[in-house]
Amino acid sequence: MIVKEKERVYIQSYKHDGSLHRTWAKGFVIEANAIRIVAVTNRALVSEADGRRWVTREPAICFFYPDHWYNVICMIRKSGIHYYCNMASPSIYDGEAIKNIDYDLDVKVTPSGKILILDEDEYAQHSIKMKYSEKLDFILRSEMEELIHKIECGVSPFNEEEIWELYDRYLSLL
Repeated sequence: MIVKEKERVYIQSYKHDGSLHRTWAKGFVIEANAIRIVAVTNRALVSEADGRRWVTREPAICFFYPDHWYNVICMIRKSGIHYYCNMASPSIYDGEAIKNIDYDLDVKVTPSGKILILDEDEYAQHSIKMKYSEKLDFILRSEMEELIHKIECGVSPFNEEEIWELYDRYLSLL
């Protein structure tokens, strides 16, 4: 099932054990095809597993892939575009929401291009607690290498011009 452009969608992230991790109450779809779903969150209500709730502060272009073990959130701030990449299962849209499993590891990219790998300690803890397999670890590490290569090469979605074009598209679709 493919979500349609201009639809508002719910976004759900789970943990490996099936527990709900985080939800976004709305994402506005600006592109949907077999390669990716691109949705914009802007002042979206986010609910955390621990009950905390907050609203996103800035527009973000979110990329969800059915065949990659990550998703990418491009936050548009006054200081520039900040990229936050979640190592996660391939995303699916099931008619209810865009869904994936979050695997703790994150890659952050600053507007200056600095790459930071985050939450390796959380990944190690959950790997033991939730019994991540060696195969899963290999897949996640390989996909992270691919992701970092894309960042270093400045290819989609790490191309600032593409992000601004998608943001303009979002504004025109509203």
